[in-house]
Amino acid sequence: MMHNNRWLGGQPLARPRLRLFCFAHAGGNSADFMAWQAQLAPDIEVCAIQLPGRGERWSEQPRIAMPLLIETLARVVACHADIPFVLFGHSLGAILAFEVARYCQCHGLPVPVHLVVSGCSAPAHFSGQRRDVLDDNALMDLLKQMNGTPAEVLAHKELMQLVLPMLRADFELAHTYAYSSGPRLSMPIIALAGTADDYAQADSFSGWRDETDAGYDQFQFSGGHFFIQERSAEVLACLMGKWRKSQPA
Repeated sequence: MMHNNRWLGGQPLARPRLRLFCFAHAGGNSADFMAWQAQLAPDIEVCAIQLPGRGERWSEQPRIAMPLLIETLARVVACHADIPFVLFGHSLGAILAFEVARYCQCHGLPVPVHLVVSGCSAPAHFSGQRRDVLDDNALMDLLKQMNGTPAEVLAHKELMQLVLPMLRADFELAHTYAYSSGPRLSMPIIALAGTADDYAQADSFSGWRDETDAGYDQFQFSGGHFFIQERSAEVLACLMGKWRKSQPA
């Protein structure tokens, strides 16, 4: 666990130039981003956010109110902002990353050089369906449909009994999220979409442009909702190209 902080997963680099904070989708955890370290430039450090109730934090209560979660995460990020950093979020994680960026800006904390939002409609149009009340079988069917959970995990009944409470907590976060308008962000936003994503279609992304005064780019990749897993090399190459252009040598 990085820096002895239970909220962060990953191995610290000796001399990183850029720190990448990653926020996972509903039901995800910090392990989803560990393979990225080897695919990124050697001076980009992956810091994956680990929420309660998963990974090394299995024993903790997974439910946490959105305002408290955002404040906590913003202050965790600020404590590790000794170098330029990027916030990356996928699906529900994109909403968390966006709100953390807003909190940092509004409270005078260090802000990211980029906000990267992936597989997620613009926050003003984000609508988390009421999935936290689904029974176990319905949740399992949903996971199969979304095609983001390994088959061996879905087949492991004991493991799924640990995963489902965490998944319900995440779906509750999504369902109870209430967007409120605020000052535009001071950092550029990069939006990533999957061409065959039935849960966040590319034409629902345009509202992200309205959340920043500092520039907006949108890129599409072949694949469904979890295109960042299917096309990770392409996604990371695209992002590194953008970061190189914006950072001094």
